[in-house]
Amino acid sequence: MRAARLMSLVLLLQGRGGMTAAELAGELEVSERTVHRDVLALSEAGIPVYADRGRGGGYRLLDGYRTRLTGLDRAEAEALFLSGVPGALREMGLAEVAATARLKAAAALSPALRDAPAVAAQRFHLDAPGWFAGDDPPPAALAPLARAVWTDHRVRAVYKDTPRTLEPYGLVLKAGAWYLAARLSSRFLIFRVHRFGEISVLGEPFERDQDFDLAAFWAGQSAEFSRSLLRDVVTLRLSERGLRMLRHVADPAALDDALASLRPDGTVRLAVESAHVAYSQVLRFGPEAEVLDPPELRALVADAATRMAALYGDPPPAHLGTRD
Repeated sequence: MRAARLMSLVLLLQGRGGMTAAELAGELEVSERTVHRDVLALSEAGIPVYADRGRGGGYRLLDGYRTRLTGLDRAEAEALFLSGVPGALREMGLAEVAATARLKAAAALSPALRDAPAVAAQRFHLDAPGWFAGDDPPPAALAPLARAVWTDHRVRAVYKDTPRTLEPYGLVLKAGAWYLAARLSSRFLIFRVHRFGEISVLGEPFERDQDFDLAAFWAGQSAEFSRSLLRDVVTLRLSERGLRMLRHVADPAALDDALASLRPDGTVRLAVESAHVAYSQVLRFGPEAEVLDPPELRALVADAATRMAALYGDPPPAHLGTRD
């Protein structure tokens, strides 16, 4: 633990040129007293670190000194590619490995490029979870599953009260929820991580199928799942503006088929999840869509239009008008 901290201290100084004891303590999450002891240990080991006295002083490395500790090991190199998703790294237990990898990468840059990580961080940020997602702790199964994914080891897991032996191929974070892509017997399946019970990482490595493409598999499964939800079909007549609105209203999985069904008079057949969902979708079109079928949905929209017309038939009461 201390060896990793000493290496991080050297890399911080090499990457930033100089830092105060307070700044180093904050980065390393230790006390300033520990920083002073670590600097002394580095000096005794022959690392040319020295203290700048006076106001604005701190610790620096001798000009021209470059550590050879900047090579990435496998875990660091793999974690570096996930460094743009800090929340996911923390939940998988990889935050410390990724932090060391970033320090090594920064230290290896030429002096003219040392501000590149900070410049990028100031301009781009990835916020993966959806809006209004709670700040819930990650599923307990996530960390052991992540270890098994990285090391290609089988797991014995209880999923929906059923014990299974799985070959975990990859993890997907979708709108704040974690999913596992795993092989069960000869089939690849998707599992929701929060539905796992007890997890045991077995001492049995498995031979990974090198043709498996996690991104392509997830895209295919997502599309299939989306299509499976579209159990009903409604027929609409759209205005020109309604046709332009279609891609913003329709479920993405239904859009291509809807456009393929388009007739010269603006009639389209739109796959929907249910009449309730279709009602909400049609209302978004406003007067740019007419429901032709089914009759039940047409009646619901007609009733909504009648009630809306009643609401807007008269001007609002004077006391609710706009104020200067």
